[in-house]
Amino acid sequence: MFKLIKIFDTTLRDGEQCPGASLNPEEKLEIARQLAKLNVDVIEAGFAIASQGDFDAIKAIAQQIKGPSICSLARTKKEDIERAWDAVKFSDKPRIHTFIATSPIHMAKKLHMTPDQVYKQAVDMVKLACLLCPDVEFSPEDAGRSDPNFLYKIIGAAIDAGAKTINVPDTVGYTTPWEFGQLIENIIQNVPQIKEKNITISVHVHNDLGLAVANSLAAVRAGATQVECTINGIGERAGNASLEEVVMTIKTRKDIFNCKTNINTKEIYKTSRLVSNLTGMLVQPNKSVVGANAFAHEAGIHQHGVLQDRSTYEIMQPEDIGLTESKIVLGKHSGRHALQKKFSDMGYQLDKDALEKAYQRFLQIADKKKDISERDLEIIVAEEVYIVPEEYSISKIEVKSGTKIKPQAKVELFFKGKKIKKSAYGAGPVDAVYKAIAALTKVNASLLDYSIQAITGGTDALGEVNVRLKGKDQEKIYVGHGADTDIIVASAKAYLAAINRLLYTASK
Repeated sequence: MFKLIKIFDTTLRDGEQCPGASLNPEEKLEIARQLAKLNVDVIEAGFAIASQGDFDAIKAIAQQIKGPSICSLARTKKEDIERAWDAVKFSDKPRIHTFIATSPIHMAKKLHMTPDQVYKQAVDMVKLACLLCPDVEFSPEDAGRSDPNFLYKIIGAAIDAGAKTINVPDTVGYTTPWEFGQLIENIIQNVPQIKEKNITISVHVHNDLGLAVANSLAAVRAGATQVECTINGIGERAGNASLEEVVMTIKTRKDIFNCKTNINTKEIYKTSRLVSNLTGMLVQPNKSVVGANAFAHEAGIHQHGVLQDRSTYEIMQPEDIGLTESKIVLGKHSGRHALQKKFSDMGYQLDKDALEKAYQRFLQIADKKKDISERDLEIIVAEEVYIVPEEYSISKIEVKSGTKIKPQAKVELFFKGKKIKKSAYGAGPVDAVYKAIAALTKVNASLLDYSIQAITGGTDALGEVNVRLKGKDQEKIYVGHGADTDIIVASAKAYLAAINRLLYTASK
């Protein structure tokens, strides 16, 4: 009989802390809907006291998302815990996740507290959380560098105070798999309340040394029954344990782990693409499980083997993660019904208005490309469905560029029902377009990052552009995404999308 490993998804909390991955409440809700389809056990929807936007997003998710437990992070402070409860109390399965640092360096340098003070605060605040919420999780932050005996003491006390889940974080990604596995084993052996009260032992591991997934799996082997992770492994610094890697390792190597999860793995690929599109965090081609090359074979000997029997070089089936390429060719003569059926097969349920937007965008691309791939359709959904309200939109773009011509762009935008125009020169055609757009929108922002990649093969491929902007008077970073067979147009779409997001956020 396989042991169940709960999957605690923190994409919307720790994942969003990744520089440049900020999400607005509507985008967080869209990702939460997809996480529910993925069938994660817990969604950590945010840090309620961090901002009004975070609170509103957590509350909306708690009100609308059914299935997973909905959780908010909270420091061991009265105001944090009460704010977290106010956000998650609308859920059928609310959870408060409270934490305090327990490593000597964190207690002395960050908290300026003694171990006795940390112990008392943890116990008092877990008790308060349990008075409000039926499901409380406690984390001793930086457990990987904490004194083991102090860990045993504070964990036992948190359980006695009412915590049902104990999370053991390697907050700075310091430990190695054999160390971390031993730590989990020692905690289970030295805190008798864990077995007496059937407490869930969770792990939350960062990827600073590239060991987050390995450490998480070592913890599972040692007795952990919940793994905290993020889609695509995004998160603070080098990120978190990657959900898709943890889940597919457990699924593929049941012989080693003797475990299972509740994850609907056929939703993995779609979830990965949604998070990538909304955060602007590109998935590297050689990324395990969901990267573009994960199921690609170039070497002749590999290709020959796969053609004979896929299991020669594929330990997972592409279909297992929902990665299937239709044999029905979609082109400019395809109708709405065929497109809707294809979207449905891919797991996208579009209402009438969303389908019409997607169809019109589909026709535009089909006029430029002979065949439309699933990757093209994913971009259509990302651009036409998961968007913020557009204050500005593109009407027309013209550029002049060449070896002996100073690049010039003429940009025409729609703004409040009217067309506005501007010309500008730049170092290149994209730079000229961006200068014209900046002049038209009058948004004072700096471009931090510009990246481009081809979505499909061929010279008629869609080019995907991601940009990051930072408002001159703001700390926040805004992501923009655009795709088109014309890379200049794709660049303009991405830049304008980031500006629209900045304006939308500022208006809230």
